[in-house]
Amino acid sequence: MIDQKFDSVWDAIEDSPAEAAHMRIRSALMMALRDHVERTGLSQAQAAKIFGVTQPRVSDLMRGKIDLFAIDSLVSMLTAAGLQVELRIAAAA
Repeated sequence: MIDQKFDSVWDAIEDSPAEAAHMRIRSALMMALRDHVERTGLSQAQAAKIFGVTQPRVSDLMRGKIDLFAIDSLVSMLTAAGLQVELRIAAAA
């Protein structure tokens, strides 16, 4: 057994660096949305109305169903919530 170390869980489980990067971004966006809902005390129905999606969609978000969300839809939900999305790009380690 080889002892490997990874920068993130996504690096360990995804097949390519690009797929791991997509998952890291989606995960960060989803956590920001979930934190916003929890911090503001919104119900899932209220959050759905603000985000422009259905309540079951917010339920999927809150339960972390990452495979159901694309980056563009998460960015749209964040901006609808009045949050600003920023991007930082750095050289690979």
